[in-house]
Amino acid sequence: MEHVLVRIAADGRPGAVIRGGQEWTVGAEPLRWFERVSWWEAERRMPVGLSRVDVEVWRLQTRLGRNPGSALTTMEIIRDGLGGGWRLRSAVTDNAAPERVVANAA
Repeated sequence: MEHVLVRIAADGRPGAVIRGGQEWTVGAEPLRWFERVSWWEAERRMPVGLSRVDVEVWRLQTRLGRNPGSALTTMEIIRDGLGGGWRLRSAVTDNAAPERVVANAA
């Protein structure tokens, strides 16, 4: 999964995603949920610091820059529970043709 930078808005939600030097502004109400990581597929023991709910996931409707005319791109980003960084799980443009789909590497 690709590492991205996320700007957090005043209300605590993602406001923009910086990917490949371009800023994608959140253009609709984001959706958040939590997922468990299948740590046992890669580790013999549960890594220190992980809890039962391991990752925070956001689905965002974004636009390139601040252009209200640009096509919406749906992005799913995951917060790294240990390091605090963000990873892009997938990105699909609204015109039904994938802009770039990032396969889940976990």
